Amino acid sequence: MSLADRRLRNQGITRPLQRTPEDVVAWFGAVQAQEYQHAKWGLGLRLPAGATSASIEQAFEQGRILRTHVMRPTWHFVTPDDIRWMLQLTAPRVRQTMASYTKKLGLDVQGRATRLIERALAGGQPLTRQELGSHLGRGGLPASGMTLALLTMYAELEGVICSGPMRGRQVTYVLLAERAPHARRLTRDEALAELTTRFIRSHGPATLRDFVWWSGLTTRDARRGLEMVRARSETVNGFTYWTPGRTPSATRGALHGAHLLPIYDEYLVSYRDRDAVPHGPAKIGSGTASVTFQHAAVVGGQVAGTWRTSSGRGPAVVSVFPLRRLTPGDRQTITDAAARYERFLGEPVKLVLNAHRTS
Repeated sequence: MSLADRRLRNQGITRPLQRTPEDVVAWFGAVQAQEYQHAKWGLGLRLPAGATSASIEQAFEQGRILRTHVMRPTWHFVTPDDIRWMLQLTAPRVRQTMASYTKKLGLDVQGRATRLIERALAGGQPLTRQELGSHLGRGGLPASGMTLALLTMYAELEGVICSGPMRGRQVTYVLLAERAPHARRLTRDEALAELTTRFIRSHGPATLRDFVWWSGLTTRDARRGLEMVRARSETVNGFTYWTPGRTPSATRGALHGAHLLPIYDEYLVSYRDRDAVPHGPAKIGSGTASVTFQHAAVVGGQVAGTWRTSSGRGPAVVSVFPLRRLTPGDRQTITDAAARYERFLGEPVKLVLNAHRTS
């Protein structure tokens, strides 16, 4: 079984490992959720075929999954049970990453802003970022644009706020203590071991550099985490990969099929070393762009193209742009993947399979 096949299985793409959105998020530890609508599809891909956008939206509205800045830094889905210990482990590194942006604000401003935000949310009413900005403005603090975004992120990293229910397409915030009152607390060593376990079981086989990239931890901490959980190593094509247990038998057949992965999906965005599944620059339209920052069509574990969605009158259109010549079998599996996406959305989808262009 190839590295790609094993990753597809461990990520729950070719074989759903969990039955609920919150169980998928817990399996990973954290799931990148920068683009909220597309991130829901990323969870849906890893659930049994009956999962829908509406069912994942319900889990989010009910607070069974949360969304906050917890690693790298970018938005991630996490569970209410995991959010506190994970923030305590990763937030210091996120603050270091953001230091060049927040230096001009100063710790005093960030602390005052967090106290004002906490006071504004004390009544239990979710507020949008703009509404929080109004409260900060009345308190004499900067309250718009990037500055406002940084101040709300600081409050997230301090464990004061997290996502509330969506208001239309607007993000809201609530107090973390109210949204996740029973969140677990772990010692630093316990948290490091837990995060390491979550990563290698869901992303493995993966390299040390992959774990450092995904988690934002130092190389020293990442290596120590692998030692703590007694991860197993194997060398393939000169790279050392880590897994939580024995390697599956090589006699098992490859896992075929196509998958329409959303932008920033864990199958692509989580890996720094890309030898197993290359996804660098590719010709997109009249120029080039990184496949990492596109919706990716994956066939047989490898990136075979990109795809886009558009909507208007009539059904939503899914346009696939192959990066290589597709076989009749490839085209059929992509058609099947589009049908699954249609069921997830709960609305008609028209698939357009464009011809591969060699120049």
